[in-house]
Amino acid sequence: MDDHGESALGAGLSGALTEFGHRLMARVYYADTDFSGVVYHARYLEFLERGRSDYLRLAGVHHTELLDGKHGERIVWVVRRMEIHFRSPARMDDILTIDTRTEDISGARIFMAQQLKRGGEVLVEAKVEAAIVGENGRPRRFPKEWVAAFIPTDRS
Repeated sequence: MDDHGESALGAGLSGALTEFGHRLMARVYYADTDFSGVVYHARYLEFLERGRSDYLRLAGVHHTELLDGKHGERIVWVVRRMEIHFRSPARMDDILTIDTRTEDISGARIFMAQQLKRGGEVLVEAKVEAAIVGENGRPRRFPKEWVAAFIPTDRS
C-alpha cells in the first residue's frame, strides 16, 4: 500500500494508533483563536476532524484512495451527526491531545467518541456518527476488512 509520503514526513505527524483507538497532538495557533486568544468554537470541529482523518490514515484507509475508486467505486465519508460538549476553552499556544475511539460499526455507519484535552483536563467531548457514501450519494456498507482496524480488542 502506498504510504502517501508518510515515511518522508517523519514519525508522529499523523499521531499514533493506541490500545483504545488513536491519539494526535496539536498546537493552538493564533489563527485558531478569536480576538481574546480563546479557540473559536468552530475550530474545534477542525481539530476533531484531523483526529478522525489521521485515525483513518493510520488504519490504512486513505481519502485519496477512496476518491480514486480503489474499492470499486469512488466513496467518501460524511458526518451524519455530531454532539459536542464544550467543557473549558483552549487558548493560544496550548498543546492539545485529540483522542478518538470507535464505539460501534453498523451497516454503513461508524460511531466514534472523541476527547480534546490539555494535559489531563478534558476540554471538549464529541460523539460522531459518520457514514460511507458511494458516488450516487447512497450509503455503502462498511467494508468487513476495515472492522478489525477500527474496533480495537482492548478498549482501556
